[in-house]
Amino acid sequence: MKSFGFLSFGHYDPEGKLNAGQMLRGAVEISVGADELGINGAYFRVHHFAPQAASPIPLLSTIAARTRTIEVGTGVIDMR
Repeated sequence: MKSFGFLSFGHYDPEGKLNAGQMLRGAVEISVGADELGINGAYFRVHHFAPQAASPIPLLSTIAARTRTIEVGTGVIDMR
């Protein structure tokens, strides 16, 4: 297998207990772990109406600063 990545569609929070900061930190932690496992790509859906995911560039920049080899980007842009 040449490459393997993941696409995040958001965070599963059925009880609504997570705030935006917790969700963003979770995305960074998942990406750092994926990089350590050798996964090649981390892509995130852009939710224009969700405060924690309306602007992906700060999230992607943070992930890029905390990882070594993983490629980051957007995978789905929801333009409702």
